[in-house]
Amino acid sequence: MPRVIHFEIPVDDPDRAVSFYEQVFGWKIQKWEGPVDYWLVTTGQPEEPGIDGALMRRPDPQASTVNTINVPSVDEFATKITANGGKVVMAKTTVPGVGYVAYCQDTEGNTFGIIESDPSAK
Repeated sequence: MPRVIHFEIPVDDPDRAVSFYEQVFGWKIQKWEGPVDYWLVTTGQPEEPGIDGALMRRPDPQASTVNTINVPSVDEFATKITANGGKVVMAKTTVPGVGYVAYCQDTEGNTFGIIESDPSAK
């Protein structure tokens, strides 16, 4: 069954946000060496319940936290989402070394991500 495996928190000032989350919650945050400004967040030990996530530059003033759901196929689930009244708002995109991601909206206008793991993605 697909599960939420990642969150993204949009921020205006990454340095300020990193300091806040590290000091308040003790999270470990490091800048990702990928093609976009993205800070990976480790919220606890792997054996503890919970998920890890990221901070990202706020793309627009209305941006809010996005949860990403692991799926076996972005294409298959994008089809299921649209067939059930949702929308794909950012088409399938490759994340090198990670897999494929798309952003969608449910029938209530909530944005979420779907991700297909594929370490060989280029």
